[in-house]
Amino acid sequence: MKKLIFSLIAIMSMSVYAQDQNEPKSYRFTLQEAIDFAIDSSYATINARRDVAIALKQKWETTADGLPQIDGGLTYEYNPIIRQTPLPAELVDGEPGTFIPVEFSPRQNMNASVTLNQIIFDGSYIVALQAAKTFLEYSDNNETRTKLEVRKDVVSAYGNVLLTQNSIVIVESNLETAKENLRETRITFENGLAEEEDVEQLQITYQQLQSQLNNAKRMEDISKESLNMVLGLPISTEVELLEDLENLANRDALEAELITEDLQIENTIQFKIADNLVKQRELEMKLEKSKALPSLSAFANYGQTSFGENFEFFSSRAEWFEFSTIGVSLNVPLFSSLQRSARTQKAKIEMEKAETQKVEAINQINLQLNNAKSNFEFAVDNYELSKDNLKLAERIERKNQIKFKEGVGTSFELRQAQLQLYTAQNELLQSMLDIINSKAEIEKIINTPFTNFEN
Repeated sequence: MKKLIFSLIAIMSMSVYAQDQNEPKSYRFTLQEAIDFAIDSSYATINARRDVAIALKQKWETTADGLPQIDGGLTYEYNPIIRQTPLPAELVDGEPGTFIPVEFSPRQNMNASVTLNQIIFDGSYIVALQAAKTFLEYSDNNETRTKLEVRKDVVSAYGNVLLTQNSIVIVESNLETAKENLRETRITFENGLAEEEDVEQLQITYQQLQSQLNNAKRMEDISKESLNMVLGLPISTEVELLEDLENLANRDALEAELITEDLQIENTIQFKIADNLVKQRELEMKLEKSKALPSLSAFANYGQTSFGENFEFFSSRAEWFEFSTIGVSLNVPLFSSLQRSARTQKAKIEMEKAETQKVEAINQINLQLNNAKSNFEFAVDNYELSKDNLKLAERIERKNQIKFKEGVGTSFELRQAQLQLYTAQNELLQSMLDIINSKAEIEKIINTPFTNFEN
């Protein structure tokens, strides 16, 4: 009986555990928490970290080329038909002018050897070590660039979700007002105190709002899935956002001093990557030059060989004979029909191109920053203007509501006022998102301290 009870308890525990495992995990994020999560878990940053790991392995692979290389070998040969070599018969007191066949090879033989190779001097190896270090620096910078891009993508996706959620709340409120207006006007019309056109105008408004609400809900689902993609989560994951769009916009608008900071070009990731390219081209030119230098390497090997008519190499009767060789190899390039010179000149031209691209990158950074600052300033100004316009649109719509209910205003005038209000509401929401996105663009360009990610 006790065994049965324990078995039931175990089965129930496993069932509860399996149920917990199958339940989808949900998340709750502030904007900064979402950014931190994406920096660690997004698809792009995961692969960027793998690129750095590859660069580290590449660096060691290059370093290992100059360290001792030891190879072992084992060969076995069996000669079912042994080659015969003709020898003059007079060597064994035979008839002059004739030959006798002689077998020089054993039927079976085995060789075991170990060989050591070591580079003593090779100019291309020295350059390759420098190139591996530069490649690692590039991979690190590329990872930082990826993190900056992911940060901006998270800000944009997070803001889009908040925008759609705010839109739904506003449209639902407008829809409720339009529904009440339509109901009251329809009753008034049925009592012969309103025109049929008044009902029709309000019916159009109500139907359009209903369509907008349905679309806003669909866009909310899509925006949430887009955010999950940026975060590196399955798109069906439930994520609750803890920020408010208006609070984010107000906070970012207060940080306008960000656009007055002096730009330090050398700290931007675009400059660092352009500088990496110049260093890479310089090393490529050094590599071509190094090919004109002599290279020196040493080698040593040791082995044993055994042979016989039968396969007895691992028995006590087998005899093994040692052999060993030690030597150096010197390779001196003498003449390549100006091939090396052409390759060196080509590498020099590539380096000059990279230097020009670096200058271009500096100007592009300044241009992009100036454009981003302008967009940020416009977004802040537009946000203040949108708030004022919304207040005016609300007052106009409220006045037209009163005039329409008192019979001194037309349904067409009310509809126009409502459409103006809806436009002002959408413009305010969009201006908030513009502030957030334009500030994120500035942060991406200048690689500010709070976006200067550490590995």
